Amino acid sequence: MSETRRQSGSSDTLLDLLKSARPEQWLKNLLLLAPLLFAKSLSDTTRIIHALIAFLIFCALSSGVYLMNDLLDLERDRNHPLKSLRPIASGRLKIRTVVTTSAILLSGGLVGAFMLSAPFAAVGLAYFLLNLAYSFWLKEMVILDVMIIGFGFVLRALAGAVAIDVEISPWLILCTILLSLFLAFCKRRRELELLTDEAQNHRPALKEYSVVFLDQMISITTASTVVCYSFYTISPEVEQKLGTRHLFITIPFVLYGIFRYLYLVHRRGQGGNPASSLLTDWPLLICVALWASVVAAILYF
Repeated sequence: MSETRRQSGSSDTLLDLLKSARPEQWLKNLLLLAPLLFAKSLSDTTRIIHALIAFLIFCALSSGVYLMNDLLDLERDRNHPLKSLRPIASGRLKIRTVVTTSAILLSGGLVGAFMLSAPFAAVGLAYFLLNLAYSFWLKEMVILDVMIIGFGFVLRALAGAVAIDVEISPWLILCTILLSLFLAFCKRRRELELLTDEAQNHRPALKEYSVVFLDQMISITTASTVVCYSFYTISPEVEQKLGTRHLFITIPFVLYGIFRYLYLVHRRGQGGNPASSLLTDWPLLICVALWASVVAAILYF
């Protein structure tokens, strides 16, 4: 009986660790595969392997960062209506277990990054240091906290490019940071709505935000993202580099995807977790899949 209980306890701990590592957030790391798609390298086995290894390394790094951040925000999360249910905040996971797992993931990810290539390791290290600064300091600074989230996405795209040794397009960087800012401002808006008067107790920077202000920022980043992507698809430089002038066909998918997400934010009370919204909203998921399929068809066929 005692052996069965120990096995059950070990299984519960592993499941709680996996949940705390937030595997649903690994969707963000799919951005590392974007350079592989736009570099027309889907038939290059070596580059595919390097891109997949880079993806796995960033999954380890991001999960290690999430565990570290949850430890630093432990007291605040215990007073949060949703985060208090997480394994760490609820006390189901021992602090020592979380610290050990985070250290293994972060050190393993950085070692793997150095083994892949020096440029990739530099980007991986920059990603870790950026998140470290965010966890200890920058998340308390209004507007800058959101911009740091955007820079994290840019580093993902850059990591995908250096992993397969291709030049990254400035257009890809611009589109990435604008889209990430859009998602981050939506996330802050949802936090304000959910926490109401307790918002600043959970995250001090939230006291500097308001729903009206965030709606203005969301409107600006929405328009900027659509305009930037549209210019990207019709850019003569991109047409020459990719050998096609038909990428503009994908603009409707981007429009629908952004409008659908705004609908989820304003009418469904979502936006706090972009990865969860993508996984649970079928119209949005189908839109993203169709966009990727059409891009691939245009570039390769």
